[in-house]
Amino acid sequence: MTNKQILLIYDKECPACHFYCQIVRIRQSVGELVLIDAREHPEVLQEITAEGLDIDQGMVLKMDGQLYYGADAIHLLALLSGRSGVFNRLNYWLFSSKKVAGILYPILRSCRNLLLKILGKTKINNLKQEDNDRF
Repeated sequence: MTNKQILLIYDKECPACHFYCQIVRIRQSVGELVLIDAREHPEVLQEITAEGLDIDQGMVLKMDGQLYYGADAIHLLALLSGRSGVFNRLNYWLFSSKKVAGILYPILRSCRNLLLKILGKTKINNLKQEDNDRF
């Protein structure tokens, strides 16, 4: 067993992202998956943005100091996941192929962006821009 923490940074206000992050599981032997809402942790968001990554366009997985973004993050999660439960087996089946993850992730991201628009949710980077505009 290991105490290694693997961070999954995502937008908790997106129902689809939140559902995925709540249900995905990784094998205990890999480490502990820690969910981080990018809206509530500006220091983590700043680190991601400094690396040129846009949290509104993809979730981020941080493991061993390395950042994995978007399709790479979901692909790695699939490889790290346990195979117990229907969701985790489906997740592995869909995203264990880097090529398939690269094809499906942009489609899922577009659906996410549409869902946020329908729900009237502000994108995270828009919030950051609004804060900067006030000063």
